Amino acid sequence: MFIWNFIEACWKLFAEMSPFLLIGFFTAGILHAFIPSNKIYRHLSAGDVKSVVKAALVGVPLPLCSCGVIPVAEYLRSRGAGVGAVLSFLLSTPTTGVDSLLATYSLLGLPVTIMRMLAAVFSGILSGVLSNLFINDFVSIGMNGGCCSCCASQVNGSEHIEFSERLKAGLKYGLFRLVADTRKWIIIGIIAGGLIEILVPKSFIEFFVRHGMVYPAVLFMAIPMYVCATGSIPVAAALVAKGFPLGAAVIFLVSGPATNTVTISFVKSKLGTKALIIYLSSIVLVSLFFALLTDMLFSGYSWSIGYTKGGFFSGVKVFSSLMLAVLFVMAKGKD
Repeated sequence: MFIWNFIEACWKLFAEMSPFLLIGFFTAGILHAFIPSNKIYRHLSAGDVKSVVKAALVGVPLPLCSCGVIPVAEYLRSRGAGVGAVLSFLLSTPTTGVDSLLATYSLLGLPVTIMRMLAAVFSGILSGVLSNLFINDFVSIGMNGGCCSCCASQVNGSEHIEFSERLKAGLKYGLFRLVADTRKWIIIGIIAGGLIEILVPKSFIEFFVRHGMVYPAVLFMAIPMYVCATGSIPVAAALVAKGFPLGAAVIFLVSGPATNTVTISFVKSKLGTKALIIYLSSIVLVSLFFALLTDMLFSGYSWSIGYTKGGFFSGVKVFSSLMLAVLFVMAKGKD
């Protein structure tokens, strides 16, 4: 029974993430094909506040979840972006997106929408600034784990490469090289997430709620969980509908999409322990601050329930999972 439950939990995580991961790998490939690496390096490698702010603001409108953003972050890092800029992008991007902001407004109102967007930007900036202060970072454009030599020569070596050649090189990079570079950490994160889901009892979380520790309970639930920016909204709405303060919804909307076991594993392996500590600390501090601010400013805000739960069709999830599994097997590169 334990083995079956564990397999089922891992499959659910993999199925939920697969569509977004494929979008992320595809997006990274397009970036690689059509955005010269020298531009990325120039704007995001300076190690200053300006590059961190740019990374945070660029990430806000992009419709990438906490797993879909991983391939793009890996690409930015390999092309010379500093740890601060990469962390800023990792935090601001999955928390928002035009679609999720509109959905947040429709279900939870303008105050929570504004707080969610501000928290995403400030958490990204805080993590980036702290990284620039405490992490001695240097990345060469030609570092190992960047683009393969054929992609580098085809995409970045000339301004006159045909569109079809750029697209082909970009897809080869995004769907093969990046898959190979990140697959091990994705699998580790899925296994860890599956274990958490079946081993941590609901009564453990309910204990914190009963003792008036709503904020820590929501953080404890949200940080390891995989939930996309839009998928987190019905959960946050349900928390408020049960009597939780609006601040609890803000915590879940910020910390849930920005983190999960896969992203944590990626940050630890690719950016280091210091970066992971800064990453998690920034999320906790900023989400708690904006939760408190929300409850202070909008404690009397009238909120009425009226939401529906949505998501991808199961057929899309199964198809995406199978496609991603095939890419995991086919991709060749250095794990």
